Amino acid sequence: MNTMMTIGWDDFVKLSSSQKASVLKADAGQGMFHILLAQQFGRKELDDLGDLATKIRFIAKTDKGAAFLGSLLPQKRVMLYFSQPSTRTFLSFLAASQILGMRIGEVRDASVSSEFKGESREDSVRTFSSYYDCIVMRTEIGGLAERMAWVLSNTDRPVPIINAGSGKDQHPTQALLDIYTLQRSFEKAGGIDGKTVVFVGDLARGRTVRSLSYLLTNYKKVKQVFIAPKQLQIGSDVVEMLKSKKVNFELGSKFSDVIREVDAVYMTRIQDEWDQKKGESACIDISSFNFKTEYLHKMKKSAVIMHPFPRRAEIPTEVDGDERAVYWRQMRNGMWIRTALIASIFGKNKAILDYELKSRK
Repeated sequence: MNTMMTIGWDDFVKLSSSQKASVLKADAGQGMFHILLAQQFGRKELDDLGDLATKIRFIAKTDKGAAFLGSLLPQKRVMLYFSQPSTRTFLSFLAASQILGMRIGEVRDASVSSEFKGESREDSVRTFSSYYDCIVMRTEIGGLAERMAWVLSNTDRPVPIINAGSGKDQHPTQALLDIYTLQRSFEKAGGIDGKTVVFVGDLARGRTVRSLSYLLTNYKKVKQVFIAPKQLQIGSDVVEMLKSKKVNFELGSKFSDVIREVDAVYMTRIQDEWDQKKGESACIDISSFNFKTEYLHKMKKSAVIMHPFPRRAEIPTEVDGDERAVYWRQMRNGMWIRTALIASIFGKNKAILDYELKSRK
């Protein structure tokens, strides 16, 4: 039974993220359908997706393998509905869909859609669901992806919604690629378990941080450190979540004090697009929260530097050449993990695993 058809929107929206994830898992059974929250992914799902993404990377290296991947979903159509500006996430989903042979539609500017005439976002998404088999949404409106997943689940055409960034709430697929990057970075160093991850910058408004912080709780003895100006420190909801899961974490404001102990540095930019008053972020001194080239001499040789991009001055380009700077690899990982995610939604994961196994014989 579709649980989202038996629960009203007013009741669904009052649920905690974990409770919403339970509803979504119940609807999807053993597979995946709507992808809205980091809370939908446990350790097994993360391990399985990472393994599938790696196998897709291996398969795609040959012409025969690429042709196989492209033959998996040519009958499916995906709508990329990005009403909020994006480069990496949009292109990553575009490339992932192309790898699987999907036909692609896109709306990236509401001024060229019927929203310009006053059509509601809800009606726009309902319209897309009439023509497409999957909708990838990026929006500045918090909760809209959840709302549309509930709406479509209560229609005769409940196509899956993938949250590609929703307001300041969550960005689950960015967190998935971040986890995949950590999996690959530490695959010869005991994995993610036991590592120390420091988040730096605008943590109050960084939805990537919120999602990744939760996903890291699936791993054993991971310490999370949050370094930010007081005005931009991580929210109380994340703090309470970490406390409830008995996670070792610290809040601080001195980046230089922790640089020697970290295994992964997750840099973020100032999210001034969320300013309540124009220019208010400019009043915050963030210079001490930038990554300095001198830190390269203090960090562990095995540590990694990450960034969801776009970047500003928080990481100088001189750092790009250091082997521990994995943010360009992180971007490419996004294409592979999103390919794995879409393939899983449409039940093509087993076909990929079987093909990869045969190709190695």
